[in-house]
Amino acid sequence: MEMNLDFTTHKQMAIDLFNLTWDLIEKQVRTESDDDTMLYAAMASRYHWSIVGTPLNFARGEWQISRVYAILGRSEAAIHHARKSEKLCLEHDLGEFDLGFAYEALARAYALSRDAANQEQYISLALETAEKVKMEANRDWLLKNIHSVSTGFLPV
Repeated sequence: MEMNLDFTTHKQMAIDLFNLTWDLIEKQVRTESDDDTMLYAAMASRYHWSIVGTPLNFARGEWQISRVYAILGRSEAAIHHARKSEKLCLEHDLGEFDLGFAYEALARAYALSRDAANQEQYISLALETAEKVKMEANRDWLLKNIHSVSTGFLPV
């Protein structure tokens, strides 16, 4: 069942909720309420994209949900959503930038679950993929995120 909203409203809600989630991801000190809002906003953004978005929006939404679950210490859910992002990237040939982030999300989720073999496998895939990203700023942002997996800190 779909909400009775027009295309423009769904799209604006998807964007605003994605950005709200990102603001909460970057927030240095979050409350339990912030954590809840971060998760709910990521899920709601992905829902709205499912109505008006493209596979690229879906993949990025799944990546963001995975990141939120990783922040919240929920490795199983983080792996699940990272795999969905990876699958979308591969099925729709979304390019190295987004595929690199799907691999980064998998590496982060496996690091959280203390699965060193899979963490290293996906770090390697992410680094290999990052080297193929043509735009330097995008490559640098991806590499900064990949390197943050091993440090346990999120880039700012």
